[in-house]
This record gives sequence, C-alpha cells and structure tokens, in this order.
Amino acid sequence: MIPPPHAPAFLAAHGWGDAQILPLAGDASFRRYFRVVDGARRAVLMDAPPPHEDPRPFIAIAEYLCDQGLNAPTIFARDLEQGLLLIEDFGDVRLRETVDAALHDESTHYAGVTDLLVHLHARPPMDGLPVHGLEQWLDEVMLFSDWYCPALGLEVDRDAFRAAWEAALRPVELDGLPRVTVLRDFHAENIMLVGDKAGVEHYGLLDFQDALVGHPAYDLASVLEDARRDVSPAVEAAMLARYQGTTGLDIESAYWALAAQRNTRILGVFVRLWKRDGKPGYRQFQPRMWGLLERDLAHPALVPVRQWFDANVPADKRAEAWT
Repeated sequence: MIPPPHAPAFLAAHGWGDAQILPLAGDASFRRYFRVVDGARRAVLMDAPPPHEDPRPFIAIAEYLCDQGLNAPTIFARDLEQGLLLIEDFGDVRLRETVDAALHDESTHYAGVTDLLVHLHARPPMDGLPVHGLEQWLDEVMLFSDWYCPALGLEVDRDAFRAAWEAALRPVELDGLPRVTVLRDFHAENIMLVGDKAGVEHYGLLDFQDALVGHPAYDLASVLEDARRDVSPAVEAAMLARYQGTTGLDIESAYWALAAQRNTRILGVFVRLWKRDGKPGYRQFQPRMWGLLERDLAHPALVPVRQWFDANVPADKRAEAWT
C-alpha cells in the first residue's frame, strides 16, 4: 500500500500539496484507496491504474446515483490518464462493524438499506449499462465448475451444470418484472454510515463501478446473503417481505434463485482470487458461502441445481474443505 509515484503531483495540482497520504484499503481488483489528510480536510485517493482499471464507470455511476437522491462520493478531482481520482471521504463507520457491535440495531439498518433499494428501483435504470440477464448469470456460475471444482480435484459434468442452472434461472429471466440498476457489490462492507445525513442518504455507497441493468432481487440477495457477515434469517425474511410489500413486486422465487447463483459464482471467484491472483485470504469466507448456498438450494425452484450438486460435489468437498 505505497502510493503511486505520481500521486503527490496530482494532489498538489488540486490544492492538496501539503496533505498526508495514508493507506486505507485494497480490494479484489487492482484498485487501491488512500486517505488524504490536510489539517481538518479529508478525502480519499483512488488509484485505479490503467490498463487494468478504468475510473470512468465509477465517475458516471456516482453522478447518476447522486442525481437519484442517493449518497455516492463527490468527485473532487480526476486524472483519467493516470487512473487517479480524489473523492469524498465518508469516514470510518461501516455498516458491517456497526451492526456487529450492536445486533439489536440490525433490523433497523437493514430496513434502511432495503428502503435504499426500493428508492433506487423506483427510478429508471442508468442509460448505457450492460445487461445482467440469463446468459450472464450462466457464464458467471461456470466459475464454480472451472475454478472451484479443479482446485479440489473434482471432475464434474459441466454441460449438465449449465443446463441445471438454465432450468432454474430461465423463469427468472422471463418473469416480466421491471429491470433496474443493479449495484452488484451491495453488501455491508461497501455501505458507510454518514452521520450528518438522514433517510436513504445516511448510507454512503462504495464500489459500484461494475453496476448493471438487471433483476430487482439481485442486490437484495447480495446484501442479505452477505459473504462477509451473517445476517439473521429473521431479518432476511423481514426485509424480503418489506421490499415486496413496499414495491408490490413478487420477487420470492427470483430472490432464492439469484441468491444461489450469486453464492455459487462467489465460491468460484474466491478460489480464482486464491489460485490465480495470490489472495488466499478469501478462503475464510467459503464456509459461510456454502451455508448460504445449501439453504438456497432447499428452495423448490432450485431442484435441478440441487440434484447436480448432490451428484457431483460430495459433502466433504464443501464447507469442511475450507475450515
């Protein structure tokens, strides 16, 4: 987490020449984040180095979200050629740690983020975003057969795997519900609590540059079946009911199907991060992902997929392999 060599000149050109640059976070991509401190002023430096990263989608989606009355970081300065952005600092209060420290507030905060999705989904999706539909869902789950299974020495029937998922997901593709802006990485570690804001703006949004146009159930499943923290089943059920009651949309079957799809994809992604990118730390989340997936697969809409898993992935190659 050493700042890029061109960062000081970039900051100086935009009035932050005397600021300290402090490590803040990295993520699963090539992006890195630094806190910039100049007296009482704070901002965040995003390093999105080309050609691996392109900060323009982040800028466009941040501006769209703000236009919709949501709280995405303001862009203070940019250098697209070098992949640098100076953006608003939402502070250190994340949803994850806040809820973990005060579980009696879990329902209140998840009601807030559910209402945020209701708010977003009531507005037209952002123009120009890629579509997230059946073909994309099927391609994504193949990460499980192509990365997870080889890592554990499993020889599986890939064609049957894709066919099972198509049988489960095609009804979701054809359900006729409106398509919405899907933030895609909407979970407790990408949601900040901004103390001087109220309502949906109390929740500061991060890591949305991969947004798509897709199904309204997807982000709800993302935040309620979180790879990084356990959301109580009672809160999950209450938020699913809250979303459906507020919007009038019946997303029940789609919710479980897309939760299973997402969790299966993540199992593959985390192994790819380990094997290809040298990031073994993501293995710690595998037991939780299996617990979520096993629960999803119990839903009647997932019968073909459950049958494939039972035939191809023995119990001792599931969560137990990662403890």
